[in-house]
Amino acid sequence: MADDPRSPDWNPRSDEVLGDQIRAYDTMRAQCPVAWSDYQHWTLFRHRDVMRVLEDHQTFSSAASNHVSVPNGMDPPEHTPYRRVIEPYFSKRAMSEFEPTCRSIARNLVNSLPDGQPFDVVEKFSRAFALQIQCAFMGWPDSLHEPLRQWVLKNHRATLARDRQAMAEVAHEFDDYIHDLLETRRQAGVNAPADVTTSLMEERVNGRPMTDAELTSLLRNWTVGELGTISASVSILLNYLSEHPDIRQSLANGTAGLSDAIDEILRMDAPLMSNRRITTRDVEIGGRQIPAGEKITILWASANRDERVFGDPDAFCPKKNRDQNLLYGAGVHVCPGAPLARMELRIVMEEFLAAVDTLKPAPDEQPERAAFPTGGFSYLPMIIGKRQG
Repeated sequence: MADDPRSPDWNPRSDEVLGDQIRAYDTMRAQCPVAWSDYQHWTLFRHRDVMRVLEDHQTFSSAASNHVSVPNGMDPPEHTPYRRVIEPYFSKRAMSEFEPTCRSIARNLVNSLPDGQPFDVVEKFSRAFALQIQCAFMGWPDSLHEPLRQWVLKNHRATLARDRQAMAEVAHEFDDYIHDLLETRRQAGVNAPADVTTSLMEERVNGRPMTDAELTSLLRNWTVGELGTISASVSILLNYLSEHPDIRQSLANGTAGLSDAIDEILRMDAPLMSNRRITTRDVEIGGRQIPAGEKITILWASANRDERVFGDPDAFCPKKNRDQNLLYGAGVHVCPGAPLARMELRIVMEEFLAAVDTLKPAPDEQPERAAFPTGGFSYLPMIIGKRQG
């Protein structure tokens, strides 16, 4: 590859890469594991390089955004008190209390799916589940389902087009939703609903309440991440199980650990493609010299398929690969919402597997992959056959 760090090593937006991102990343991992591009800047493809970044937040800072990002875009010690506030919302007790609501949403959605007729998994199931489950967890009204669904689509279009003005407008629209939710609770006073959003408004960081800017950033990060990754995860899982009926049957029979299986499928096919960091000093990584102030793209979709760690990246080995799986990250920024995501995915798959006897692609229709920075599918036509009785 070229010695000049500003000479692109690859084009993440080329038709060749977007046509099969997973295979393109596999190729780059072997040929140029630390690569420069105008779009992603420095991209890390190998597991060990990603782990080095995750374990060294002093050199690889999370403050890679120009906007307030709570707590994702913070480093210790600033990050620590926010993280301490957040973690109890994903405790075992909190998950246990939310599980019945989660199961009811999942069951109702599975029951609503057409039997024996083609349908789009993304529109009718995965996105609907993500929207309903997030609103229920946060305590938001059902009336937000459709506006948020439209917002997700607009956000995706703006991001793909790299339209900064449209992205800013979409972000402002979401912030307006949050401001309305906060104001409604303030006006309700002691009669405000006892939900996660109200509780967050009462939290204190360093002895003071969070500002509206901090609350908005926190709720934006939770919601945008949840809506995107949960929807992508469900579509990936159903696609994989349609291609591997033996694994689907094993999971339906309860002869394999469902949670580990879900994590393993999502290791092979990432719902969250990447995260960003910024270098705080000159550093050498993977044989490349990277100056201070450079943006780094951590490519989960490649690191989690690294042959040096996992062997055949497409081999289904849940227990073997569990400890090295970076599905929820690692280090101080390991995803605090992992317990919630794991519970939601386990429950939606339990309900789906219990109700569905057959799962296959719809004939004469082609699925459409989502494009970076989104994982999963934008269109996934399927036919299910429901169990009788």
